[in-house]
Amino acid sequence: MTSFEYLLAQVRSCTLCAEHLEHGVRPVLQISPQAKVLIVGQAPGRKVHESGVPFDDASGDRLREWLGVTKDVFYDPEKVAILPMGFCFPGTGKSGDLAPRPECAPAWREKLLAHLPQLEVTLLVGQYAQKYHLDKKPSSLTATVQAWQSYWPAVVPLPHPSPRNNIWLSKNPWFEETLVPRLRLRVAEVLGS
Repeated sequence: MTSFEYLLAQVRSCTLCAEHLEHGVRPVLQISPQAKVLIVGQAPGRKVHESGVPFDDASGDRLREWLGVTKDVFYDPEKVAILPMGFCFPGTGKSGDLAPRPECAPAWREKLLAHLPQLEVTLLVGQYAQKYHLDKKPSSLTATVQAWQSYWPAVVPLPHPSPRNNIWLSKNPWFEETLVPRLRLRVAEVLGS
């Protein structure tokens, strides 16, 4: 077993925050040292928790549309790594899913990122990913996504593709008119498709 395989086995059997997870432990991630694209989301939702497949929901459909990739490409770990800020479903609060558990990123994130030497682009989906990965702390998600060119081409901040963000998308048409076409080209370039 390689050090990467051992680490991945540890992550998949993690119970670090089990006492806080009403729906149980089920780490959901996708990773291979060959991946060229990294998608950093927040945490699995209920549907993804049940299926064990990252972005296996309406958010994933929209994200794949934004990226211009098929499910086959998206779910090929040698092309796309998917490492949410929290690997397990944190539960539901008053206005949607709870924040990713705070134990997860410090325990696993840097160890896993060290096994991704081929990365060419990192997509930061939502505020939790952006706050963790960006040196400049964003004043807001909108301000960060509007400043996408300052992170380009290695990092691309994105809003969450959830249907809950339809209002944000309607208020910010520039995102789908300007950034999404550039994002598709960048992903195609990196993946050689």
